[in-house]
Amino acid sequence: MIGIGSVLVIYWRLRHDLTVDKLGLLSSSLVSLKGVLCLVAALALMPLNWGIESFKWQQITAPVEKISLGRAIRSVYSGVCLGNFAPGRATEFVAKILFFKNENRPKVTILHFMNGMFQFSITVVLGFLALLVKLQDFGGQYSWLIYVSGSIGAVMISVLALCIIKVDVILNSVSKRLSKQNHVDGFNYQFSGSRIVTLFGFSGLRYLVFFSQFALVLSVFHSQVFSLPVLSGISIYFLITSTIPMFSMVEAAIRAAVALVVFKGCGMSDTVIALCTVLIWLINIILPSLAGYYFLVRENFNFKFLSDKK
Repeated sequence: MIGIGSVLVIYWRLRHDLTVDKLGLLSSSLVSLKGVLCLVAALALMPLNWGIESFKWQQITAPVEKISLGRAIRSVYSGVCLGNFAPGRATEFVAKILFFKNENRPKVTILHFMNGMFQFSITVVLGFLALLVKLQDFGGQYSWLIYVSGSIGAVMISVLALCIIKVDVILNSVSKRLSKQNHVDGFNYQFSGSRIVTLFGFSGLRYLVFFSQFALVLSVFHSQVFSLPVLSGISIYFLITSTIPMFSMVEAAIRAAVALVVFKGCGMSDTVIALCTVLIWLINIILPSLAGYYFLVRENFNFKFLSDKK
């Protein structure tokens, strides 16, 4: 339903905007020197974006099993690939845990979701700061997006806080339930202050990277200096898209529809906004997915362990 609604929003907003003249201007912007440089810069930031995520993944799983940064990178890219097969990227962990020993996979699964909550917390905090700037620009018909995103964000941050405090209890409980053995030795995992600072710090750095990517792609078509509403709109866009479950086949449409709502009244055409979100999706999701597919094929993993647990 979300996908169908997104397509309808896109059609309604773009039905009068896709003219021959407009498409010609877009093409000229893409092949201009500025356009090429901005796109190349956004592409160059993609490995940094997922490289930071890989470093975080290596750090949060280190107390369970130490893996090299290269293996962490292959794990993360593989997760991006497999995450396309379920709403909300729920299957992402299936590929990521394959790079760990069998006995550690239940614990690593929990840490995957906790790692995501660290990143999500940064997105929520900065997104709500942006909402304070742009709240008056939203019409009443779209206010539900704010309430839904805010409620989900508050719940997720509360869950993260609880998980940090009770991480050892959660890891041991899940391991005992999923392990084939009757007895599982207690495992002591505690979030040290330095590890929490590292995870939040690199989550903030990664946010800055993909925020910059979005700004660079917008710069291809936007010649003026970005106003505060435009910059805050980027943060709100990430806030909303982080709380809406999306399936790969309609993900681009949903992202474009959200952007059309968020950037309404910012002085950019609807066609430009929709095109920018699709380009970001291609750069940060599709290209890493192709790399992840290559890693999965090269490793020749056996997915039999999934059916064994059913």
